[in-house]
Amino acid sequence: MKILHRYVLKEHVGPLTFALTALTSILLLQYIGKHFGDLVGKGLPTLVIAEFFGLSIPLTVALTLPMAVLVATLYAFSRLAAENEITALKASGVSLGSVLEPVLWAALGVTLVMIVFNDQVLPRSNHRLATLQRDIAQKKPTFGLREQVINEVSPGKFYLRAGHLDEASNMMREVTIYDMSDPTRRRTIFADSGNMGMSKGMTDLELTLYNGNMQDVPTNNPDELQRLYFNVDLIRVRGVGNQFQKTTIDSYKSDREMTVCEMQAAQDRARREHEAVRKEFEKNLASLRKAKVKLSKEVLNEDPREPWDVGLGRLYCNAIALLKPKVAHAQAPPRASGASTPGTSRPAPSPEDTRLQPPDVSNQIATLEAMRARLDESTQLMNAYGVEIHKKFALAVACFVFVLLGAPIALRFPRGGVGLTIGVSLFVFALYYVCLIAGESLGKRGLMPAVLSMWMANVIFAMIALVLLSKMGKEGSTARGGDTREMVDSIRGWVRSKVGRKKPMIQPERAAA
Repeated sequence: MKILHRYVLKEHVGPLTFALTALTSILLLQYIGKHFGDLVGKGLPTLVIAEFFGLSIPLTVALTLPMAVLVATLYAFSRLAAENEITALKASGVSLGSVLEPVLWAALGVTLVMIVFNDQVLPRSNHRLATLQRDIAQKKPTFGLREQVINEVSPGKFYLRAGHLDEASNMMREVTIYDMSDPTRRRTIFADSGNMGMSKGMTDLELTLYNGNMQDVPTNNPDELQRLYFNVDLIRVRGVGNQFQKTTIDSYKSDREMTVCEMQAAQDRARREHEAVRKEFEKNLASLRKAKVKLSKEVLNEDPREPWDVGLGRLYCNAIALLKPKVAHAQAPPRASGASTPGTSRPAPSPEDTRLQPPDVSNQIATLEAMRARLDESTQLMNAYGVEIHKKFALAVACFVFVLLGAPIALRFPRGGVGLTIGVSLFVFALYYVCLIAGESLGKRGLMPAVLSMWMANVIFAMIALVLLSKMGKEGSTARGGDTREMVDSIRGWVRSKVGRKKPMIQPERAAA
């Protein structure tokens, strides 16, 4: 039996490697082609471009590995059945379950590896890739500018908009500049044309503007306007270098750049804030209703309940914590009750300690609206983190589900060959990722719990796979049949049988002449 298991697994290695390489290359080329304009013409070092390509691979592998597993399963089992090897194994007393067993164990191993990959490797590579893209965007601003768009040249200080850009000569037409570097005034510069270049030290950006005007508005007196016309004006933006510098420390992370435990911690913080605000919201809402104060429809229709979740991320993080070694921490000596540490202040009162003043109804309504906004914000955060947590696990489990689905299809149509593999794979991929994207949208909008929206596609395909597995071994087809045409005919016959059942069985009687 061990020889059989090794042989069956060996039949899957080649198709899996080929499918994973081909699919990853296609998606990787598509991703690089999408960002090709951000890399060309900036004089980036070769290692930086290679790092960009390398950090893009984990993102594509997370999507292509489930595809490759399905392709390998369809091709391997279809070939085994087409060459009558499955028939020979049946004649020798080997059940189809024994043939499928090593593949299922291998799929389970791939699923566990994918869980670790999606949790540890993928978010770290996404974070480094996002940081690298921001660093690349800051190099050579001429090539980073876009027409008809307000471009941020210096963060929070200097913005530029050009109606037309000529990258060959660095000329600009219909230039508008928003200078917010001075907090005492707001300056807007309009110019008919201009030229852009770097200083000799390649640290400052020099703009030469022609035929325009400059408008200054003091922040303390918005009604005052000072306008200055010019024929030629030179503007220097300091600190905008052309040298590529990599960011070494970047603490900001989006939800796709976090591990499961980091997202679970962020979701728990949002849940605690939601619970604190919910209690105060319900108490204030009840008091205002009792006072018969007219409230907006948004406040009255607000659902203060927190989104339902099964806590899959919390279970996973607790399991990870059990595997990690214990770390001893020195404990601080206990302080007397009521004593405070010098130089520190007491904690701010919780929302439960805050009491609204009944006489000021307008402030009460404004506070209630602010609480409603905080409830919506914390709910959106919990939904977003919940969707991303379940998405990591759902994509990993899809490898196991696709093996369950691909094996009975391949054995039912043994002579489908490459046509069966490509056709079924494209159909399954399209349907699966449509369900995944739709579920992600529904989950983040709160229209469906995250656990249902992200596991919906896996549940549907798993149920279909179990039905096909229950019928496996009862096909009765040989190597001469069971091709793609038979699969199409069987689907067409099933549709006709379903449609035929809806036709009326009793015909109306003809009227007597």
